[in-house]
Amino acid sequence: MNRTLFQVWPAVLLIAILVLLAPGIGYANAALGLCVIAGVVLAWRERRGLRTHAGVHLAVALFLCYWLAALISAFDSVAPGKSWSTVGGLLRFLPFALFACLGLREARIWPRVTFAIGAVVALWLFDAWVQAFTGYGIAGASDKDRLSGIFGANNLKLGPVLAVLSPFVLAAARERFGRIGLVAAFVFALVPILLAGERAGWLMYALVALAFLWREAGAPLRFVGWSAGAVALAAVPVLVALHASPAFDARVERSLRALQGTEASVDYASSGRTRIWPTAWRMFEAHPINGIGVHAFRYAYAQYAGAGDAFANADPDEGALHAHQIVLEILSEAGAIGLAFWIFGFAIAWSAWWRADAAARERAFAPALALAAMTFPLNTHLEFYAAWWGLVFWWLLALYCAALSARESRS
Repeated sequence: MNRTLFQVWPAVLLIAILVLLAPGIGYANAALGLCVIAGVVLAWRERRGLRTHAGVHLAVALFLCYWLAALISAFDSVAPGKSWSTVGGLLRFLPFALFACLGLREARIWPRVTFAIGAVVALWLFDAWVQAFTGYGIAGASDKDRLSGIFGANNLKLGPVLAVLSPFVLAAARERFGRIGLVAAFVFALVPILLAGERAGWLMYALVALAFLWREAGAPLRFVGWSAGAVALAAVPVLVALHASPAFDARVERSLRALQGTEASVDYASSGRTRIWPTAWRMFEAHPINGIGVHAFRYAYAQYAGAGDAFANADPDEGALHAHQIVLEILSEAGAIGLAFWIFGFAIAWSAWWRADAAARERAFAPALALAAMTFPLNTHLEFYAAWWGLVFWWLLALYCAALSARESRS
């Protein structure tokens, strides 16, 4: 009984973080704090075995790549108070990752973990469907232009979050119900992600779908054929959404304006990001070694913005808050040193994947694919050193490290 309890409660705490992300980062941080404390206790109790624990090694290496980039950027930050507080706050992710690796070490619990996460996200999707038909969900009325779902009309993160977490829904459906379940889950997730109106989320979900198609097909020619079938299947809800949702139709029309090729049309289609990205590059050019400091983008923006840039607002909380692109975020805030650390971290994570056996890759597939979609560089992004998205990022990284290093029980 005690052994079973020990295996279950770490998973419950980790899933609680996901559940509590919806009402607010403060609630999720409370659950994270419990994981951090438990991680410190577990690491101390098992300190002699940490040297040989592959998941701990991987978590420490990835954390150092992420944290050292922030640390080095803070020494001459343009907003030292903000950067140093960020650097200090990031320290909690190391014991959290250790907690995941030490608490989820039994391979046999991982199918249940993946299913439980998929079930939580499926409930969010169901709430989004209800909101799409009625205008109301658990969090109240939807935003007038986009489906806001479980996060509420004042927190428009639904599209990217659902897209990033969709591998858990698809993997759980495939495991329980076979390919028919996978197809049903694909459509079930597609419509809310479309209506959420975030083009970054659309691209993330397309990448997730392609990865599952390749996994199922297993051969190039079959992959091409099944991809064509997936496009045809997706076209039906897309056409329905275009007809039924004026907001979605307007979002698509805005995206297509980029095909006109003019500077004004591309800027309009990108919601002004063609002004933010050159400004981020100018920050990097002025601070090429270690950047302007993590989380200092908003405070430096007006200094580097072009003439007539409407984002150059005197209030840092109302202007351009971050670079909206992962490579430019790292270069502008952490410089070349920061980007080198991130690339090294990606290499470490990739190497760990290829060294793992087939069973470990199967366990880690959902978090690995979620991370790949989340960090795909040819896209726009949320802020990776911000409290909310940074927590989601490290929650997935902790699951990835734990899944790859889980072991088969000998009992």
